Amino acid sequence: MFDAKRLLDEFLGSGAGAGGGQQGGGQQGGSGGGDYLARGQDYVRGNAGGLAGGALAGGLAGLLLGTKSGRKIGKKAVTYGGMALVAGLAYKAYQGYRANQQGTQPPPRDEPIPLEAPRGTAFDPAQQPGGENAFAVTLLTAMISAAKADGHIDREEQDRIFDKIDEAGLDSEAKAFLMDELRSPLDLDKVVAGASSPETAAEIYAASRLAIDPDHAAEKAYLQMLAARLGLEAGLVDEIEHAVRDAERLEARA
Repeated sequence: MFDAKRLLDEFLGSGAGAGGGQQGGGQQGGSGGGDYLARGQDYVRGNAGGLAGGALAGGLAGLLLGTKSGRKIGKKAVTYGGMALVAGLAYKAYQGYRANQQGTQPPPRDEPIPLEAPRGTAFDPAQQPGGENAFAVTLLTAMISAAKADGHIDREEQDRIFDKIDEAGLDSEAKAFLMDELRSPLDLDKVVAGASSPETAAEIYAASRLAIDPDHAAEKAYLQMLAARLGLEAGLVDEIEHAVRDAERLEARA
């Protein structure tokens, strides 16, 4: 099985691993819990045995996602790792949703995405059925499906992306996965089938939202249909939207 977790890191990390790779944790100075970028661990490695030092993120993910939402929070993906970022966004949204339901004070909007909170909960990547790598495949499938929703990945675009795949140094399994996902028709049933719980449903929606800015009617319709098929209540969908936009805003300040 190919390393889907790492591929997800590259998709969301926007090529931050290019040029030798940044390794190790970020226990740098800085007081206060808000310094989440300094506290996080860099999950994007260099190119040894892997994804050609960010060539994929600079090429394929750029073609897939363009300047979409996921590309706007690349530093957070480097800090958190792709799966932890998605889990943190969904967890933060769920906290706000539950607080609104219970009539209690929701977390402040400018509070950073939690790095530790999902551990031991249903949002913990390590708790996912089938393991982290299998769930990373689910999230990648969701992101690629969302990117196809507006129809911009036509046959000509596929050919350009396939050329980038050949340049990216991927192993044969990763290549086959990406090519199959790109060639196949949009299949919402397949995306929804990856949700094994309300929490994983929220994460699938969050990953899909990261892949696109819903500024076209087709993208808006896709997200609305996805939320309905996943059984997400409108309040939770709104909180996920807020969480993504807050992350973008905080990233712009960093």
